[in-house]
Amino acid sequence: MAGTTRVGVDVGGTFTDVVLLLPDDELVTAKVPSTDDQSVGVVQGIEKACAEADIDPTDVDAFTHAMTVSVNALLEEDGAKTALVTTQGFRDVLEIGRQARPDLYDVTVDKPAPLVPRRRRFEVAERTTVDGVLTEPDEDEVREVAERIRDCDAESVAVSLLHAYQHPENERRVADVLREELDIPVSVSHEVLAEFREYERTSTTVVDAYVTPAIDAYIGRLEERAGERGVPEPRIMQANGGIASAKTVREHAVTTTMSGPAAGVVGAAETAGGGDVDGLVTFDMGGTSSDVSLVRDGEVERTTDAEINGRPIKTPMVDVNTVGAGGGSIAWVDAGNALRVGPRSAGANPGPACYGRGGTKPTVTDANVVLGYIGGSSALGGELELDVEAAHDALSRLADEAGLDDALAAARGVFRVANANMARAIRAVTVERGHDPRGFGLVAFGGAGPMHAAAVAESLDMDTLVVPHACGVLSAYGLLAADEKHDSVRTLRSPLADASLDDVESAYDDLTDGVLSDVADADAADVRRAADLRFVGQSFELTVPVDEAFDAETVAERFRNAHENAYGYVMDDPIELVNLRATAVVGRESPSVTYRTEGETKKGRREAFFDDGFHETPVFDRTGLGESDSVSGPCILEQNESTVVVPPGWSGTVNTDGTLVLGRDGQ
Repeated sequence: MAGTTRVGVDVGGTFTDVVLLLPDDELVTAKVPSTDDQSVGVVQGIEKACAEADIDPTDVDAFTHAMTVSVNALLEEDGAKTALVTTQGFRDVLEIGRQARPDLYDVTVDKPAPLVPRRRRFEVAERTTVDGVLTEPDEDEVREVAERIRDCDAESVAVSLLHAYQHPENERRVADVLREELDIPVSVSHEVLAEFREYERTSTTVVDAYVTPAIDAYIGRLEERAGERGVPEPRIMQANGGIASAKTVREHAVTTTMSGPAAGVVGAAETAGGGDVDGLVTFDMGGTSSDVSLVRDGEVERTTDAEINGRPIKTPMVDVNTVGAGGGSIAWVDAGNALRVGPRSAGANPGPACYGRGGTKPTVTDANVVLGYIGGSSALGGELELDVEAAHDALSRLADEAGLDDALAAARGVFRVANANMARAIRAVTVERGHDPRGFGLVAFGGAGPMHAAAVAESLDMDTLVVPHACGVLSAYGLLAADEKHDSVRTLRSPLADASLDDVESAYDDLTDGVLSDVADADAADVRRAADLRFVGQSFELTVPVDEAFDAETVAERFRNAHENAYGYVMDDPIELVNLRATAVVGRESPSVTYRTEGETKKGRREAFFDDGFHETPVFDRTGLGESDSVSGPCILEQNESTVVVPPGWSGTVNTDGTLVLGRDGQ
């Protein structure tokens, strides 16, 4: 895509981030407040970036987008009014779920309410087993169910029949009748997730149905608004870290559930690869939350075992751990007089008190203002001047409530609590999975990440901190770097030693045809095969790559190695083949950015608080730092979309692409 103008837009809870890559490899960035209708803010951000680059939106050749529409629908439980059609006797699978409790030691804890209440869950008399169809559905009965669905004003339908992952014939018949009778979206489990485990398959299909109307309506509005300005149709970031066409995403809405965080991890892997570390911990702290993930051997970690708001979603996605601690997270005092931070956020409107938009609640951003990390010279995108007095007032009220001495004490407490929350999230993806974080580099990005990263790294005894040049809008940058990617899965349970090569290859052929049908250019696609395996008697699987020609001995060896790496041991038990997977990847040209310094480096000095008290701290304009320029803490580096805080004991240099690499002195 050399010589083209590409734009990436990521919508966050507080701000919408834009990166514009021009034909001469110059990168232009912009940040605007997120809007209730996200498409409005997206177009405003594109217009702002184009104006700064002195081009017209019609000059944009490619548009890639990440949004929070589906995850917001799940978190706020305001998705479509959904109906569920399932096998007779299995109406309550969605509610029964698994025996695991949300909180093991809380006898009063409640599981999240099902997205489909019982009155909108319907049964049909049909039955299949893993061996085939026993009872076909009666079309007249299905039409009666369709009438009942119409009467309950459902806006979408999920169909999940028993063993449809193995034999979808009955499910296909039911879906055909419902689509004929109803003028609403119908999500079908064998099309969404052709994988065993009834509860997870039903839950994933219901989530797809629940978010489909919102995704469809949103993309329609976005296409219309972008088209009016001459901007091309968007390609959408999926949760798996790959992009897809708007048409494909509308047909597979569940794939967008972690769209934004996935883009950030892709951007971090693209800009911070290499170095003398075992891997990277990506740390994205935005306005409402912080997302952490791992990059090992240059590959983004993915999972098929994720939950959002207590609902399992089994589609492949970037393995992201999220905590409710962002710049806009509200600090409060609980019933035990302990200081807490999040998960409630001040959002974009009214925002933190320091934004001067009417917000009065103390937030993490207000604490950073009181600590001196953000000062009067700071401005969001060069536009929003901070109200320092309002921040002090908000933290003073918090101090009174918590019984602390003053606003500074409250700010220090908020900063430490927020950092502890984020460090705990990093431990969850490292220590709890057998990785030593001390061997990893921490990649900090998001509007607030580089302010907190050094303190978080110190708490985890991590020595290397990487801050990409476009750190404040790195998720948007990741959209320019992401490949097109499509996944498919099919359950094929068999002892590995007895697996029929013909059955395996036939299943892989079907999976390959499926993923290639979704790509824009099948001739350019690389199809990667994998398999889920486990020792007989185990409950969960590990995924290993499979060569073009399936070889049971090679697959078994890879599984044993993966098991030992994951759990520290292997067993002599037989291995079971569970699922086959195929992923089609169409690589995109990685963005080549020319880093140019701008203006003066030194901006002034201000008082900033570190562990041993206030320091007269130099403030630099980060865009003025050139290749091989060095920095030494304490200092503060400001740029339009983010601020980097370098505490005492840290120092580093700027790379050729503008990336700042910091290390702890003496380490």
